[in-house]
Amino acid sequence: MKTLVIIPSRLSATRLPGKPLLKINGLSIISHVFKKAEKANIGEVIVAAEDQEIIDDVKKNGGQAILTNNHHKTGTDRIYEAIQKFDNSKIELVMNLQGDEPLMNINDIRNLKYQMIKTQSQLGTLASKIVDKNLHDNLDAVKVMTEKSLNLSNFPLAKNFMRKSEERYKNIYHHLGIYCYQLETLKKFVAYNQSSREIKNKLEQLRALDNGISINVSLAKESPIGVDTKEDFVAIKKIMEYKS
Repeated sequence: MKTLVIIPSRLSATRLPGKPLLKINGLSIISHVFKKAEKANIGEVIVAAEDQEIIDDVKKNGGQAILTNNHHKTGTDRIYEAIQKFDNSKIELVMNLQGDEPLMNINDIRNLKYQMIKTQSQLGTLASKIVDKNLHDNLDAVKVMTEKSLNLSNFPLAKNFMRKSEERYKNIYHHLGIYCYQLETLKKFVAYNQSSREIKNKLEQLRALDNGISINVSLAKESPIGVDTKEDFVAIKKIMEYKS
């Protein structure tokens, strides 16, 4: 199935302003992410950004980028605008990869696409096992509760997404910042107003569940840290500089 990978990005993140252009090994975070997406080799890759500086950086580093409006409430609304500006006539699947997860595992990205095609799911995402118990109380780390326990071959439905979770509940995993949509599902999703649970929890995936769009979850082999705070950036920088 023809797949388009879109990475939404903006400089005005509240907790760490300017983070897409912070450099690791001489390359911006956003450029690390698009290069990782290209390596996964599942489809064309585009960065959708509201800032010309991000567009310039991506293009300078050999990537494709589309300038979008700065009024979008969520990253999904941003990627939908980008799709409308792109020749999408043959696109069937849209992968939304967060611009602040440069450590996302390539095989996990590929597996998500494979599961989407195999099951003909409307919308899929990734989650990993929670190893550090403190994650349950960390409001920056989103958790997902699934109908069945995850293994490397299944793709069960998500029951709920939350910022704080109870360790005693079964089938709670760390949700990773990646979604794969059937193009028709994405069109439906952006047509819905933000739901009250979405606004309250600042989790756009709740808009899908609140409007009857099912979300399937695939188990990721790795659990990358996203860059939300200065501490995250320092931690990721250390890992990536050590690896290189």
